[in-house]
Amino acid sequence: MTGDWDDLTARIRACVLCKDLVASRNTVVPGEPGMFTRRLAVVGEAPGAQEDAAGRPFVGLSGQLLDQLLADAGLARHETAVLSAIKCRPPGNRTPRAAEVDNCRPWLAAQLDLLNPRLIVALGLTAATWFLGPRTTLAGVRGVVHEVDGRSVVATYHPSAAIRFGPNGKPLAALRDDLALAARLLGDAL
Repeated sequence: MTGDWDDLTARIRACVLCKDLVASRNTVVPGEPGMFTRRLAVVGEAPGAQEDAAGRPFVGLSGQLLDQLLADAGLARHETAVLSAIKCRPPGNRTPRAAEVDNCRPWLAAQLDLLNPRLIVALGLTAATWFLGPRTTLAGVRGVVHEVDGRSVVATYHPSAAIRFGPNGKPLAALRDDLALAARLLGDAL
């Protein structure tokens, strides 16, 4: 898989379909396959400023929280593929536009085809709608397993929402519960 992943990553890094994103990005953030021991993929929205600077997904505050919550659930980031719906940072950290998500759709689809995860956790509304469609609401879809194109998907809040609403907010509790659900599902499948 390493050679195939490296080839796919090189093709993603060469993408110039989204002119606004190409003009404002520092780097493309294709994602990381991890050791992929448990065949879990987490899919976020888009790189933020720190990810754009580092070229790696989830390295800022949201990434630190994600790492902690994964560990709390008995999951390890180094065993997890960490991907995003789009691979370039939107200017001003705005929500990705539908056309940008559509342009990146083949890249994420190719990554998922290559990795063939047992379970996907979609973090945030952009990632959830990538899998579940445009009328998705997180409140309406989180906490259950959805079958999408033969893959199991759990949709939940993005770590940035958990940070924004604080330690007593609903997004953090939901994210914690949904990662625990993912750990149980992966444990049942072993």
